[in-house]
Amino acid sequence: MTSKAEFNAEEWERVLQGPAVAGIMVIASDRGGSLRESIAVGKVYTDAAAKGKGTILGEVASTPPKIDREAMGTREELVVRGPQIISEAVSILEAHATPEEVDEFKRFCLEVAEHAAERTKTGGFLGIGGTRISQEESSTLDQIAGTLGIDRSVSGPAPADSD
Repeated sequence: MTSKAEFNAEEWERVLQGPAVAGIMVIASDRGGSLRESIAVGKVYTDAAAKGKGTILGEVASTPPKIDREAMGTREELVVRGPQIISEAVSILEAHATPEEVDEFKRFCLEVAEHAAERTKTGGFLGIGGTRISQEESSTLDQIAGTLGIDRSVSGPAPADSD
């Protein structure tokens, strides 16, 4: 089993950024709901940290990432920079971790992004109707899944349900 100790400080910070940037990409892809989406991302981290105790994913999920917002740039720049950051995090992990741990990390990155996308409905009127995942969020999820080389677990845009 791989541990945090196998990474230098810079590598570890870059690994931590992968899932957080995936969430930020989705949150930034469509206006509105960023507070709810951020809370959903936090819940995914909390759940993964609890389930993954003693694993590399548990260590990633229990360590808050330090994201430099200025380094992310504008929304337009994030579309380019985000996948680069995610790819770099995966590459670093691949150099130190088992293929199973890398796959688990990739799935966590996508799960963070999917939960952010699903949290807030778009469209509709006064919260009635609309879609659970907007077209912009769906496109961003496709981009993240493509970057990670895995399939999305949620296809979308999805119809809204009543909350």
